[in-house]
Amino acid sequence: MDTIDYIIVGDGYAGLFFAHQLIRNNKSFVLFSEERKSASQVSAGIINPVVLKKFTTFWKAQEQIRFLKSSLQEIEKYTGKNYLIDAPIHRIFHDENEQKLWLKKSENEELNNFLNENFDRLEGVKNDFLTGKVNQSARLDVNGFFTGLFGFLESRGFLMKEKFNYKELNPERSEYKNLRFKNILFCEGMGVTKNPFFSGIPVQPNKGHHIKVKLSQKIPSNITIKKKHFLFPVDEELYFYGGTYDREQLHDQVDDSAVEQLKKGLSEFYSSDFEITDVNIGFRPTVKDRRPIIGRHHEHQNLYVFNGLGARGILNGCYFSRTLYDLIEEGVPLPPEVSLDRFR
Repeated sequence: MDTIDYIIVGDGYAGLFFAHQLIRNNKSFVLFSEERKSASQVSAGIINPVVLKKFTTFWKAQEQIRFLKSSLQEIEKYTGKNYLIDAPIHRIFHDENEQKLWLKKSENEELNNFLNENFDRLEGVKNDFLTGKVNQSARLDVNGFFTGLFGFLESRGFLMKEKFNYKELNPERSEYKNLRFKNILFCEGMGVTKNPFFSGIPVQPNKGHHIKVKLSQKIPSNITIKKKHFLFPVDEELYFYGGTYDREQLHDQVDDSAVEQLKKGLSEFYSSDFEITDVNIGFRPTVKDRRPIIGRHHEHQNLYVFNGLGARGILNGCYFSRTLYDLIEEGVPLPPEVSLDRFR
């Protein structure tokens, strides 16, 4: 029987960023992946410190941005690539009132590092009231990130391409099949509802659609455009536009109404013809208070959960992977805002 430090169950942002913490600290582990595209793997990869509907920020936004950039530099050392795309968000203003609100909010201490006071006009799209640039915003090369990390994990024998079988887990003996482990981490997104140890955590599915389109007229390629949704290039021909939010229609099929919503939203600021080439859906694991859920099982002290990253999977997954690691390895108490104990 092989002995390792960790088993990770789940292959989204939570699992891979926690795997990075183990790599940088020379811990032995295996990560279980069903090789199915998770919500993380079809996500937009937006790195955004501002809530662009109300021009507000969120808890620990600056700390999360800084930590993500340093973590991606560390990941570059063993994958050979930095997956950060310097493509700042430009928010199209609806009217003059939004311009004024943006400028007013930019004077706020929490927001003055994020809301650029100089407005821009973009070519190729309708922006009669100009656009506001979000400083420190960017994108993650989502496909590159997962391909690169999975490739590295597989080359080192850290990747198990199979479905985890809860029935073969013996937490009292810290054993799973032919593996003896110190700790096991479940970061399965909405898959946690089938996990007998953590199925009761209050995560709610939020269904998102996005489309890939061919645009008949070129637009700026070095930025991310935001009005109702995000628009940016994924290669020389295709653009990503999305994503929607739906807590009601939770079947695993494409909703025509969501596609129409996206078509309408894109047409509002892109007046040229476009062709939809692909439609994707994903289910974000969200929490009512919009904070991740991190913690130890109340009975089995070597079982942990890392879930509820919501629409900020990249920032939450990266930043709180270190928080969880420090809990397990150093005994550092969790912030009560993200602790599983807040629901007990």
